[in-house]
Amino acid sequence: MTIEHIQNELIEEFSFFEDWTQRYEYLIELGKSLPLIDEQYKTENHLIKGCQSQVWLHAEKQGNELVFTADSDAIITKGIVALLIRVFSHQTPENILNADVSFIDKIGLKDHLSPTRANGLVSMIQQMKQYARQELEKKN
Repeated sequence: MTIEHIQNELIEEFSFFEDWTQRYEYLIELGKSLPLIDEQYKTENHLIKGCQSQVWLHAEKQGNELVFTADSDAIITKGIVALLIRVFSHQTPENILNADVSFIDKIGLKDHLSPTRANGLVSMIQQMKQYARQELEKKN
């Protein structure tokens, strides 16, 4: 499934909710279903800088695709990283780097996050793209 298709699914899913209380509840549910990062990756090296809460992110290459796992000590943040993993996991590094993440604005997520959480969201996206960049550099 393409990144664009996954983003469109998320936009549609979020449109079913009438208010942000329901959307936050959905984010929390997404976080609960997040495939957890292996404990060996819950280290300083995998910690995302710029996040208010602790977020660990790991990328592993499987075939031509990157597969992400993550965890966080905050339930909303865990839901946010689960959203991003749904979009970027099982995608090629090229597709991750070229991805437009406009779905974040379309579902209104950035408007409903505190400035520090919004910065954390940007940091998560940057880290995922950095993993993709590193994989491309290994290839070349």
